[in-house]
Amino acid sequence: MQDRHFPIEKPEEEWKRELSPDAFRVLRKHGTERAGTSPLNTEKREGTFLCAGCGQPVFDSKAKYESGTGWPSFTAPIADDNVRTETDSSLFMRRTEVLCAKCDAHLGHVFDDGPGPTHQRYCINSAVLKREDK
Repeated sequence: MQDRHFPIEKPEEEWKRELSPDAFRVLRKHGTERAGTSPLNTEKREGTFLCAGCGQPVFDSKAKYESGTGWPSFTAPIADDNVRTETDSSLFMRRTEVLCAKCDAHLGHVFDDGPGPTHQRYCINSAVLKREDK
C-alpha cells in the first residue's frame, strides 16, 4: 500500500491534546461508540455537520434521517470530495469505511440499505461530528 498524504497531518500526541478521549478513539483509532448513545440521533435543527478533527464540512442536516440503527445516519455526504471510502475487513466482515478526505479521520461506515434517492446509509459516529448552524 502506498503512503497517502492529507492536507492536515499531525503527530498522534497532538491529536490526543486536541480531541476528547472518545473523539480520539473513534477518529484516530477507528473505534465506534455504543449504539443509541449519540445526542445527535434526535438532532433535527438545520445545520452542517463538520469533522471534529479538522472542521471539514462532511454532512448536511437535509441528508440526515432516522435509520433506527442507533447512530446518526445520512443519505449522502455534503460533497463527494469531502469524504473518502475504503474497504474495512475488521471484525470478521467486509464493510465500507467512511473517512474525512482532509485529515483521514474515521467517521463511520456506509451501507447500501438507505432510503432513496441514493439508497445509501452513512452510519456516522457522533463523537466525530461537530454541528454548526446554517
